[in-house]
Amino acid sequence: MPTNLLASASMYELDAVRVSFGGVEALARTNLTIARGETLVLLGPSGSGKSTLLRCLIGLSPYRGTLRFDGEPVRDWRVVRQRLGYVIQEGGLFPHLSARGNVVLAAREFGWDAARIEGRVEELAELVDLDAQQLARFPGELSGGQRQRVAMMRALMLAPDVLLLDEPLSALDPVTRLRLAGELRDIFVRLNMTVVMVTHSLREARFFGGRAVLMRDGGIVQQGKIAELEERPADDFVAEFLAAEAAL
Repeated sequence: MPTNLLASASMYELDAVRVSFGGVEALARTNLTIARGETLVLLGPSGSGKSTLLRCLIGLSPYRGTLRFDGEPVRDWRVVRQRLGYVIQEGGLFPHLSARGNVVLAAREFGWDAARIEGRVEELAELVDLDAQQLARFPGELSGGQRQRVAMMRALMLAPDVLLLDEPLSALDPVTRLRLAGELRDIFVRLNMTVVMVTHSLREARFFGGRAVLMRDGGIVQQGKIAELEERPADDFVAEFLAAEAAL
């Protein structure tokens, strides 16, 4: 539960947040506010800093600067992470656990009883359209789309306030990618969650809507609706990136 009695209108506030590895700047000084219930897409070419920024939002990048979550400076990421769901590229499932074992791992860690776990698994399985037989299989026995659905169940298991996704559709074939994208968008709407998604695809950014943050060389170049970026690009890079992506 948030420590403040009145929930903040902002889910995240970043003030001069920056990340360096071995003297190399992976994320320049970044100021960014993410509203509660907003869908925000981090967009840009490989190496632009979008995944580094996403990892800052879950406390996995050693950043400097000030990061506030739900109106409060983050002091203990272990507490904050209980309110976050995270889906990495290709799902990141543990191969030695069944699909169900992957899904319930965090709930068992936090001491949920069996009845509560079972009820939540049934609820999420219906949400992502997986059955008991599929959940009994190991990740290697599932299709790419099924693995991503399992990863989504795992991320949603603790009923988080925020869902963070790092290119969740990148490893899928075009047909599965389109189908799962539609399902994900429906889930975002139904759950009314704050969602931050990393992608390099303009089509995905446009499909999921919300606000796009276009990055380059570790910094934010421009942000806003995709239509706004197309109509009023901040510089030549923005115009060239959008034109190149649209041509694919």
